[in-house]
Amino acid sequence: MKNFTLLVLLCIASSSHSQSVFGKWKTIDDASGKPKSVVEIYEQNGKTYGRILQLFREPSEVQDPLCDACDDDRKDQPLIGMTIIRDMQFKDGFYKEGSICDPKTGKIYDCEFWLDGGGTTLQVRGYWGFIFRTQTWLRM
Repeated sequence: MKNFTLLVLLCIASSSHSQSVFGKWKTIDDASGKPKSVVEIYEQNGKTYGRILQLFREPSEVQDPLCDACDDDRKDQPLIGMTIIRDMQFKDGFYKEGSICDPKTGKIYDCEFWLDGGGTTLQVRGYWGFIFRTQTWLRM
């Protein structure tokens, strides 16, 4: 009976871990369908953030680019290590009330995201007024 109880607790713990947004996610380019980067989603001081860990660049591209299009504190900072998702809060089943930066354009959008596909995909939506774009990120 003790082994059965332990097995049930381990199953519950592993299934709840797989439902967490925290961890590494592969972003996919909307136009080409190719992997763009690896973003780590993490919690700090009760809020959720995301930083770029890795970029998938062509050999002809700058391998460690700077955010020269940004006009906030990220201006001219390396993309690798940059916090692109800030101040997200979990409410009503979604992470929201934070922002996401598109380092390609330097624009900052209101953001929300949620798990999909049994926890294997993350739907990340950036808003500018009533206009929005949603990307699907893949769990690594």
